Amino acid sequence: MNTYEYRGFDKSGQSSRGLIEALTVKNAREKLAAGGVLAEKVSLSGSVSKFKVSQRSVTYRQLSALLGAGIPLEKALQLLVESPEMRNVQVILAGVRDRVREGSSLAAAFTSMCDSVTSFEGAIIEAAEKSATVDVMLERLADFIDEQEKLKAGVLSALLYPSIVVCLALMVAVAVLGFLVPWYRDKLLEFNLPLPAIIKHMAATGTFLSYSIVPAIVAIGLLVWYLKGKFRNDEDFRVKVDRKIYGWPMLGRGYRMLGNLRFARTMSILLGGGVSLIDGLVLSGRATGSAWIARLSAKEAESVRHGSSLSDAVRNIPPLADSLAGWVQMGEASGELGPLMEKAGLKYQDEWNRYTSRCLTILEPALILFVAVLVLLLILPVLMSVINLSDMVEM
Repeated sequence: MNTYEYRGFDKSGQSSRGLIEALTVKNAREKLAAGGVLAEKVSLSGSVSKFKVSQRSVTYRQLSALLGAGIPLEKALQLLVESPEMRNVQVILAGVRDRVREGSSLAAAFTSMCDSVTSFEGAIIEAAEKSATVDVMLERLADFIDEQEKLKAGVLSALLYPSIVVCLALMVAVAVLGFLVPWYRDKLLEFNLPLPAIIKHMAATGTFLSYSIVPAIVAIGLLVWYLKGKFRNDEDFRVKVDRKIYGWPMLGRGYRMLGNLRFARTMSILLGGGVSLIDGLVLSGRATGSAWIARLSAKEAESVRHGSSLSDAVRNIPPLADSLAGWVQMGEASGELGPLMEKAGLKYQDEWNRYTSRCLTILEPALILFVAVLVLLLILPVLMSVINLSDMVEM
């Protein structure tokens, strides 16, 4: 029995859509017709699916609660499909339920539905199934996803204010060079007054910008499109860019801190779910979002496979070598690697919070000063020119 998604019209001619279980598409159409629905389109559930991070977090959390209450997996998935809160992901959940009915594991069912479910999430769910701790690990997975989203939202929020200030500065520059200076120049020419050299230069700059702004925007758009494609398809390019970022004075420190935070928290989750050190190292490297760390982690995983310790492997990953290797070594020595990785993650979280707060404390007044200086440099020549002309008229 499969689940099909349909769209059509009911007896009153109103639009109707939903899900129906049937053996084949033909059988689904027959069932719909018997129920008074004229099917316009019938397709296998999950054929088109987009599973957002927030939706996955809610799904994992609710599924964890149902399984923790002793409800069998198939029944729990059925309840999620029927839940009004999960209306936007009913198609995906119905597909997952069908695959579980057919004998597929929960991890394989989720990962086969759409590319949005990451290999990290699949590994967590697979390990949870093997260790019979699906309800507990799904809850931890949902917590981790929420933390990562909060972290991402924090980064975006930190960049919001600087972006607004920079845009404001650009708008002021455009207003002065594009409107104020040309208007002032025209007024001087209208009254046959001498045109100061600074006004000539500023007017020429405004004219140049007015003609070049559209080609510049097009060129920047094409460059961004090219770099996005190259970044997506060329792993060597991603690694090269990553290494450059880690070498930057201030941004590199924050980027390194973020990589350590994500690696430690992910390793803690994976070890708690019963994932092996080798797989945990590879998946934790991917979870950092850094192409360089991911490549080095995959390389060092082979060293661990051949007998090297995890702490030595982490020491060979430059962005993680400074302090995280010490945490790993203590964890290996004490046999409490998972809990120590959790503590390391909390430590890096505190450092990241202090780092972003300190950067914003410095950045906000610096940007205000930058805007003030920019406005002064644009307005002062015009004011000086006006004062000089006033003196000439009085004489």
